[in-house]
Amino acid sequence: MSSLSVAVRDSSTMLRRNLLHARRYPSLTLNLLLTPVMLLLLFVYIFGDTMSAGIGGGDRSAYIAYLVPGILLMTIGSTMVGTAVSVSGDMTEGIMARFRTMAIHRGSVLFGHVAGSVLQAVISVVLVGAVGVAMGFRSTDATALEWIAAFGLLALVALAFTWIAVGMGMASPNAEAASNNALPLILLPLISSAFTPIDSMPGWFQPIAEYQPFTPAIETLRGLLLGTEIGNSGWITIAWCLGLTVLGHRWSKAQFDRDPR
Repeated sequence: MSSLSVAVRDSSTMLRRNLLHARRYPSLTLNLLLTPVMLLLLFVYIFGDTMSAGIGGGDRSAYIAYLVPGILLMTIGSTMVGTAVSVSGDMTEGIMARFRTMAIHRGSVLFGHVAGSVLQAVISVVLVGAVGVAMGFRSTDATALEWIAAFGLLALVALAFTWIAVGMGMASPNAEAASNNALPLILLPLISSAFTPIDSMPGWFQPIAEYQPFTPAIETLRGLLLGTEIGNSGWITIAWCLGLTVLGHRWSKAQFDRDPR
């Protein structure tokens, strides 16, 4: 078999392994999904009218349209915590060291984790999006091309943060540390434009909310789904995603190539 065929075969095997783990232990994924769903329920049904007035909308429906794109990106950040914990478990339980000694393509171990995590993130986004639709979110102005671009954006963001989460998991001494290290992936959307426009924030805080990866991704997704202005947010999002993907891949590979601990 060619090296490419071996890589594809072994990566597929590792992908199946990770999907089986997710199916056998669904509690972690479900618990992480509760965070964006609870925030969606809280901000729509309790703070919805007040927040809608703050962004110039007439009622709660205006705010749910503003909120859902940010919650979808937060869902990706939440699922990455599970990725970091899963990778850390493989590292500390010795299976990674075992994989190093087997006659398999070395990159397949990492690519299996990444592919499985991206797939789980996309499924999680679909589930949370369904909750948003049930609560009243509508995207009537988006064309088929814009919907395809929106799904592509979500997959690209998931890929970038998955590589970062894999690196975090491999660098953590245990699952608890991995969970704590991945916590910023949940916190960053909270201090972005997900819940309120940046220009409504205090002046000293606006740069913190603006110059981070989630804000341009949220603005791009919001523009694709709602027809609002995207500006240069799309290109900034792509630059962030490419940079994080390269950084996460090199970090993860360096950790994997180190002597097993």
